[in-house]
Amino acid sequence: MGERYDEDDVILNPELAERPLDVESEEARPVTIHIRRRLPGRRLDKYLHGRFQRMSRTTIQRLIKQGVITVNRKPTKASYEPEAGDRIDLVIPPPEPYEIIPEPIPLDIIYEDEVMLAINKQKGIIVHPSHGTQTGTVANGLAYYAKQLSHGDDPFRPGIVHRLDKNTTGIMLVAKTDEAHWRLAIQFERRLVRKTYLGVVEGNPELDSDVINAPLAAHNVIKDRYIIPPSHHRWRAKLLKEAITEYEIVERFKGYALAHLHPRTGRTHQLRVHMSYIGHPMAGDTFYGGHHVSELSLTGQGSDEPITSQQALHAYRIRFKHPISEAQMELEAPPPPELARLIQILREHRRL
Repeated sequence: MGERYDEDDVILNPELAERPLDVESEEARPVTIHIRRRLPGRRLDKYLHGRFQRMSRTTIQRLIKQGVITVNRKPTKASYEPEAGDRIDLVIPPPEPYEIIPEPIPLDIIYEDEVMLAINKQKGIIVHPSHGTQTGTVANGLAYYAKQLSHGDDPFRPGIVHRLDKNTTGIMLVAKTDEAHWRLAIQFERRLVRKTYLGVVEGNPELDSDVINAPLAAHNVIKDRYIIPPSHHRWRAKLLKEAITEYEIVERFKGYALAHLHPRTGRTHQLRVHMSYIGHPMAGDTFYGGHHVSELSLTGQGSDEPITSQQALHAYRIRFKHPISEAQMELEAPPPPELARLIQILREHRRL
């Protein structure tokens, strides 16, 4: 996996972070802010993004790292919470030139109107470039397909409201206008969007449905791996991220189960980690304790080649309000052939 996504935090791309912004330009504008009252629980980068919405949080974090944003004339951190009497000095740089290179990348459009569209994302493709010249992403395909896309808060993510991991397939919403973008984004932020993932898990969970409430933290050794720290370990609170998953078992087979998973939070790898945590990892998810599944292993005959090359997980359904008409909408994206074949084999040979 190459991307790290989280609903509350901007993950700053290291390559982007190291490139200094031009604050010496004649177009750059110095600004001083005096804080009148304490802002409990409000990070500096989020506060400044609220004040200067044309600057992305990524840009603000880069300015903080560059030392251009100071508090009481001293360097600061993005996580600092402003206090009453603080003086914040910053320089607003001119917009950076950027270009998303349009590419004729096939997109599976499952819904479209004048302000938004929805795609069924294929596996093995990342959602957006991490720098202006990167190609082969969903964003490059959207730039080729759509005449208009929203600007959002990051120039490298036109139209992108939310994202999926590189090897996760399924439904993804895209905004064409800025108004549609922020109206959809608010629904995600307030957890008003109901997402349903389709997944094949190993074993048969004891309960037909349950809620898993277990915080996640990044593994301190293995890159891009997430864990649920043991309760006896002392983890700093800021390293833990609240993570809640609701699941229901819809079909049971010998050694496997078909589940609907509803993430109430949107943490990286959340569904995979949570199901592994309760002893039922995703089929094919060798990164989190699952095993390859083949026709031979399921039926005793046929090929030993893995049926699916990644975790058996698919963003199947999404329910939300249309950003303009506010009509209730529910869209579905059919599972990819590999997952559909796995489910078919289980139904034919391992039904309970």
